[in-house]
Amino acid sequence: MRKLSLAVALLGFTALTTPGFAQDDLRIVDEPLELSIHMHWPRAQGYGVGGSPSEIYPVERVARELTGIHLVDQTSGRNTTDNAEAMNLLLAQGNMPDIVGGHLIQQPVNQYGPEGAFVPLNDLVKEHAPNIQAFWDAHPGLMEAISSADGNYYYIPYLPDGKYGRAWYIRQDWLDKLGLEQPQNVDELYEVLVAFRDQDPNGNGKKDEIPYFARQWEEVNRLLVLWDARSSGSDTYHDFYVNDEGKVVHPYAQEAYRTGIANIAQWYEEGLIDPEIFTRGSSARDYLLSENLGGVTHDWFASTSGYNAALADKIDGFNFIPFLPPASAGGVRMEEHRRTPIKPDGWAISHSNEHPVETIKYFDFWFTETGRNLSNFGVEGETWDMIDGEPIFKPEVLNSDTPVNSQMYLVGAQIYRGYWQDYRYEDQWTSDAAREGIALYEANDLLIDQFLGVAFNEEEQAVYDRYWPSLRTYMLERQQAWILGSGDVEAEWDDYVNTLNRMGYDKVIEVMNTAYERQYS
Repeated sequence: MRKLSLAVALLGFTALTTPGFAQDDLRIVDEPLELSIHMHWPRAQGYGVGGSPSEIYPVERVARELTGIHLVDQTSGRNTTDNAEAMNLLLAQGNMPDIVGGHLIQQPVNQYGPEGAFVPLNDLVKEHAPNIQAFWDAHPGLMEAISSADGNYYYIPYLPDGKYGRAWYIRQDWLDKLGLEQPQNVDELYEVLVAFRDQDPNGNGKKDEIPYFARQWEEVNRLLVLWDARSSGSDTYHDFYVNDEGKVVHPYAQEAYRTGIANIAQWYEEGLIDPEIFTRGSSARDYLLSENLGGVTHDWFASTSGYNAALADKIDGFNFIPFLPPASAGGVRMEEHRRTPIKPDGWAISHSNEHPVETIKYFDFWFTETGRNLSNFGVEGETWDMIDGEPIFKPEVLNSDTPVNSQMYLVGAQIYRGYWQDYRYEDQWTSDAAREGIALYEANDLLIDQFLGVAFNEEEQAVYDRYWPSLRTYMLERQQAWILGSGDVEAEWDDYVNTLNRMGYDKVIEVMNTAYERQYS
């Protein structure tokens, strides 16, 4: 059995130059053709500005002019932000739109595609979508990773670009003030966090510093790697991973996890971790940095490095920079998070679509150079210009108080259609400090392979659906209790493992590995 190598699959920084696919006439139909679409994703519940079908995206307007295909919103579940609930409503209503797109569609599409709800795309792509096929040919293994148990694939995914996502960040100005070096291992990190807690690095005479904080509470689990455990196998929190023996396991059922959680609980009790880590939410980074309180976090390169410029006038000497991941107790230095080459988001063709050929040609349009620029940068002349062969955002986009990605969402770029992201979109608003950090991580070869998921057959899916939701809930409930101190992972470990097995963990792992071997071996 072979493990899928992301060294082959990932595009990485080679995507900084767009491949020169042949650009023929982009018109697909002579007369305008309307295709209905369900598009439910975190930023909008509907296909239109702010989710409103009456406000057409500028990107959609241009795509209509170029291709003749007009997408018309028919999104189910507008009154919920839960994509699974919206998908269930869609499937239950029976009257499917032509295109089903959005967040986390891979599982339902792969489950119901073989039953006839969605159109298999293998032959359609080979015969009518040369740009998509060229992408599969250039990235072996990715098509197999999204395929269903019957060997067909039923959706075109959102394909991220680049390698590095999150990094460890530290207040270098606090280190300098306290005469400390950047921590190189878990023990040194502990000493630095203690110093941040006790030695008043913000100089206000109060013991109010928050040594470790995070915007997403799940990032407290990232500390697990410091004791040679894992928090996830992919860029999705709490995911399975492939161990050194080539078997799929879950990180929260491994012996190393017990040690990791015990230490995280101890750090939390000692005040080294934000006491509001589970409740502060997405504003944690903004608040704790702007109030000169936060010391260390694990977050995205591009957005986190931007605080140096943003807070330079407010906090004297503010210097929040990426540093190498501290080596674990076992001497391993790694960055667990990386950009996945494929997402479970994208779009599919429903069984009720009477124009599958035109639709797959439309999907292919987004993989042409014109379509890729449109889906990544918005409308040429409005949000960007072509300068020396490179798509460059206008100054008013880059200098706006609104983040570039949020601006793109509003015009219909960077949304969860099936498209190939271009890292040049993000590189333009990545600070020099972040680039230096990325180069530092690249030089130290810190990334590890990701688990790209499996496709279940009907019987395997039934086992997974029966046991996994309650198992996951139980794991996370115990995890939070242990960290907060309302339980003792060391004392309760045997009962925890026995409970997992009683709840069906072994059965879930069995079907995961059966599907994994079938899909990748």
